[in-house]
Amino acid sequence: MHSHTPAHPHHHTHEPTFLSYTRGQWVAGVLLTALCAAVLWFGSREVAHLIQKPAPDTSMYPVALAPDALRAQAAVVYDLTDGRILFAKNEEEQLPLASLTKLMTADTALDTKGVTSTLQVSAAAVATEGDSGIRAGSVWKLGDLLKYALTVSSNDAMAAVAESGGGKAFIAAMNEKAQSLGLAQSYFLDPTGLDTTKSVSGGYGSALDVAKLAGDFYEKHPDLFESTIRSGITYTGSDNTVRGVPTATPILNIPGLIGAKTGYTDLAGGNLVAVFDLSIGHPVAAVVLHSTQAGRFDDVRTLIMAAREAQQ
Repeated sequence: MHSHTPAHPHHHTHEPTFLSYTRGQWVAGVLLTALCAAVLWFGSREVAHLIQKPAPDTSMYPVALAPDALRAQAAVVYDLTDGRILFAKNEEEQLPLASLTKLMTADTALDTKGVTSTLQVSAAAVATEGDSGIRAGSVWKLGDLLKYALTVSSNDAMAAVAESGGGKAFIAAMNEKAQSLGLAQSYFLDPTGLDTTKSVSGGYGSALDVAKLAGDFYEKHPDLFESTIRSGITYTGSDNTVRGVPTATPILNIPGLIGAKTGYTDLAGGNLVAVFDLSIGHPVAAVVLHSTQAGRFDDVRTLIMAAREAQQ
């Protein structure tokens, strides 16, 4: 008898169907499906949790203010003793600095020249502003010219300082210094901080950058920084004497005020940094950026009062 059994029975294949699975395969498939569903469900819950995560709680800072307490777009209260942020509002937002730039100009100039070194004011420098009392051809001690420039925010004086330091090379040195100080949002195009065009400012930075810059300048040159709030001081060049009224006059009556620098341009709005003693020997910097010309002073008063109340 000849068998009709195929020589290779397992070579006859067909596309599998649900009914062709073994019981074990079917159970395994159900378990795998259930596992995938569980992973997706828990994963979606985690994603939803992340999406709904609340914004950072600003109450983590010791100084608390209502959202509408300040006109400024950005502000910070920064402890110069231990580097703590006591209050923050958009503190790392990059904004035009206007004449707050002059702090970096002065700080950079004093890296290579002493306060008793002399410089001659050029006609080009005086053309920057033209009415600040600085005369072309006059010779000044660097320290006196910087005191005048910072106190009355003289653009002519700061232009003369930058020109004596190498012009464009001086601007490059300002930007290198910003990097060395870790001022991540700061860069400079002009030593005065004046707007260079209708859409480009002469200097940019954040409120936190300005606070750190003010702290660095005050630590190294306290006499120069403190001169910014002295009224009735005269400054003498080789051919004339000028008398300056501090641009920070509206806040000079704040007890414990150490020094201040103002800034205002069309692009920047009203800017102000003030260093004050939170308590004796405990300096703190308050900075407001993009406020109004008058509102910047009210904003800084509000910050100082709130910082002192928080300490009590």
